[in-house]
Amino acid sequence: MFAPKGIIPPIVTPFHEDGTINFDVYRQMIEFLIANGVHGVFPMGTTGEFYAVSNEEYRKLLEVTVEAVGGRVAVYAGANHITTRGVIQQIRILEQIPGIDAVSVLTPMFISQTQSELYQFFKTIAESTRLPIIVYNNKPKTNITVEPETMARLAEIPNIIGVKDSTGDFTNTAEYIRLTRHLPDFHVLLGRDTLIYAGLCYGASGAIASCANVAPRLVADIYDKYQQGDLAGALEAQLRLNPLRIACSMGTFPAVIKEGLVQQGIPVGKCLEPIAELRPEEKEKLHAILEELALIPRS
Repeated sequence: MFAPKGIIPPIVTPFHEDGTINFDVYRQMIEFLIANGVHGVFPMGTTGEFYAVSNEEYRKLLEVTVEAVGGRVAVYAGANHITTRGVIQQIRILEQIPGIDAVSVLTPMFISQTQSELYQFFKTIAESTRLPIIVYNNKPKTNITVEPETMARLAEIPNIIGVKDSTGDFTNTAEYIRLTRHLPDFHVLLGRDTLIYAGLCYGASGAIASCANVAPRLVADIYDKYQQGDLAGALEAQLRLNPLRIACSMGTFPAVIKEGLVQQGIPVGKCLEPIAELRPEEKEKLHAILEELALIPRS
């Protein structure tokens, strides 16, 4: 069974001014991330503005991802929809693209499901495919959470191989780990970048980390140094990263991530409307953080 691990950036989707995907810059992003030591790439997550593309664009983006990665790192793909059948339709697209290692499925948006409905949602999706499934729990964005007891039940389904916890509630993450630690093929991934080191200490397998778009080497250091037994180095990398993640509260997500790349000279463009650019004073604050991290030269 595929084992998700390491630092996996939910890669941004670069757009032209007319709103079409800039595939040239997207390929540049993949090279930038792999050259800086990430362990996988994850297109069509929240950071990738999954909600903004058509099924045709979705298919093309995943095809380009697999081709550009060329087997060097794992490829995770988001399949997100309000309905069960909508997710399964996206998974059918993914099944036609050899080289997809795992599928991340977000809890449904807008509607408020019971835990029983959430269990059935993920169970039905998992049973519809042979692809490995990662449950994506992002209560701050969807207002829905997969409770630890529900996650423990889902973890018993053979091709549900992990969960990404973006709640920011470390007690929730720790409960996921505690209740599934007897299952060697199930993995907990952090979705809050400030908690990667803490998660590794508890037994998490890695992180799907949005800030790894902007500072891939620094984020990868948290994982790599931890695995090497350099706990002090891993913690130092985590503490250096935290101001960047905290700065993501400026503007509407993922505006800070895209602006951080633009300031480094990678022309990923703007987020699609209605998400606005950062204000000038916010760009200046981000600039100072990037300078402190040596990601751009000091003025």
